[in-house]
Amino acid sequence: MGKTANDFVINIATANGTGSQSSNLILMHSMFEMGVPVSGKNLFPSNISGLPTWYIIRASDAGYQAPGDKTDIQVIMNKNTWMEDLEKVESGTIIVYNEDVKLPVERDDCILLGMPMTKMARGINPKLARLMSNMYYVGALAQLLEIEQSAIASAVSMQFKGKEKAIDLNMRAISEGRFYAEENWGFECPLSVKARDKDPDTFLIDGNEATALGAIYGGINMLSWYPITPSSSVAESIIGWLPKLRDDGHGGSTCAVIQSEDELAAAGMVVGAGWAGGRGMTCTSGPGVSLMSEFIGLSYFSEVPGVIWDVNRAGPSTGLPTRTQQGDLSMLYEVSHGDTQHIVLIPGTVDECFEYGWRAFDYAERYQTMVFGFSDLDLGMNRWTTSGFQYPDEDLDRGKVIHTQEEMDAIANYGRYRDVDGDGIPYRTLPGSGLDPILYRGTGHDEDGAYSEDPQVYEDMMGRLRRKIDGAREHLPAPVIREEEMKEVGIVFYGSMENTIVEIDDILEATGLSVSTCRVRALPIHPEVEAFIGRHDINIVLEMNRDGQLYGILRREIPIDLVPKLHSVAYSDGLPPRARVYADKILKTLKEVAA
Repeated sequence: MGKTANDFVINIATANGTGSQSSNLILMHSMFEMGVPVSGKNLFPSNISGLPTWYIIRASDAGYQAPGDKTDIQVIMNKNTWMEDLEKVESGTIIVYNEDVKLPVERDDCILLGMPMTKMARGINPKLARLMSNMYYVGALAQLLEIEQSAIASAVSMQFKGKEKAIDLNMRAISEGRFYAEENWGFECPLSVKARDKDPDTFLIDGNEATALGAIYGGINMLSWYPITPSSSVAESIIGWLPKLRDDGHGGSTCAVIQSEDELAAAGMVVGAGWAGGRGMTCTSGPGVSLMSEFIGLSYFSEVPGVIWDVNRAGPSTGLPTRTQQGDLSMLYEVSHGDTQHIVLIPGTVDECFEYGWRAFDYAERYQTMVFGFSDLDLGMNRWTTSGFQYPDEDLDRGKVIHTQEEMDAIANYGRYRDVDGDGIPYRTLPGSGLDPILYRGTGHDEDGAYSEDPQVYEDMMGRLRRKIDGAREHLPAPVIREEEMKEVGIVFYGSMENTIVEIDDILEATGLSVSTCRVRALPIHPEVEAFIGRHDINIVLEMNRDGQLYGILRREIPIDLVPKLHSVAYSDGLPPRARVYADKILKTLKEVAA
């Protein structure tokens, strides 16, 4: 019987802080170097070190990127989850384990492959044995799966770039692990990695770094941040890239970076930068947005541009800080007290993380408001394939800014908050221009910016703000619609579910159900989303939260005669979406609708 090529799932169970991340990335990158579609999911604890961590690698010629329904190869290194990891795997699983842990391995229905990894690592470097033992399972898996040694060497060189001693030590450990597996196991693995044609322009990058690069190319002038998982690497990536991409030619940078004392201060700095005419941004997660809400309201009502990136983790409260979710959508759309409505950009790929990284600033200045980027831990902290980013080929959109007295004189009856064009967007001036008034007010105000508590003035002002944000609908990213022919059932979804939807579609099709899909990419809802819903008798709104937040937003915003066409499939357990789980829930919902 021939081997199954490029269609398997590896689950690696280790402990946080043992250096296993390097080993796991080397495995994934080696397959990527061979042109194999591969993805990795890092399930790590919310402490510094010691607690269990799992890394799931999926190879799939079909391009599937979800964790997969079952584990084909289980690597067991962590004594604290040893028995749990053993019990969870299905019959027939290949189990690779560290014999030096000295715990029982009792699964007669599985293939058991042990290796004294710690002892072998001590033979190379006793001080680093705990870290280097992980490289032995890299070698073992390379042997089992026939991963090319040249691909392994390339991945090791990339992981330890410029550290020749580390490269030599780890390559030796991998080679020893490979040799041990070949000489001692005598097992012909039914799975293999087979090289595919690789686009030389493709590379792996996580969503947070892509967002950071997009912000830099979008002209960010000020980054304020307060560390919080899983958004910190957005800021860290901006800081890391600034010397190379934003050097002012005199040893300085064209972007100020401030690590603030808390999230409130970070948001205030964004408002200050926007008032001064700069492009200010901060990155955070749900708990940080909660704390920033008063400054967000100030930005909305005084009409100061700014950008906040929310990389969603599982809430509420501290929740599951290192797990993923789409639980912040409703909050971002209406965050702050009173009547507010915000522009939310929702990337589903690393390419869109980059694109929205720069477009967010354009939208913020065009509409003079706070704009949110909405990612999540799965998209933000895991690595994904891209063929390269589409760089901005147009000038920065600074919106309605008056620079000269002549420009101001050309506007009849200028007022800071007066709508003279009918689109709800007033004109503004910037400090240093010598023009008056440089006025932004967070209290009640009239069209000239003067304080007012007049009921009609307030109603008119709030109506204009609503008209301004509503007017963005057609200009925001349109949904991605896959609709080759008219189908009875449509699936509406958003964000990182993009990386699972193709597999969900294939599972549904295998049951005889063919569907169309519509990926929402921004709030407020684009008109094409409403049109998609209207074309289908049944629409499943698919999302990773408990309460069906997009479902609720759609019910409020689409015409009432379309509401009965909507049905919610909302589920969240903190893990990246598994295609089978969501496909089964869709089928169950459709059965209930039919009944």
